[in-house]
Amino acid sequence: MNNSDNPKNRSKYTCNDYREEMILASLRQQLANHDLSQEAKESLIKEIEKIEKEMGL
Repeated sequence: MNNSDNPKNRSKYTCNDYREEMILASLRQQLANHDLSQEAKESLIKEIEKIEKEMGL
């Protein structure tokens, strides 16, 4: 077992991490809706970018 496999060396995956991932997935799904106005699409894109930045993606 190398160091990266050791649970002590991994950062903790928290409920907040999971929550952010689910929010991001939901926003991406909403963005795939072709019936959105341009304003709604832009708003979703900004929110997605904000969350991705917070998550370090």
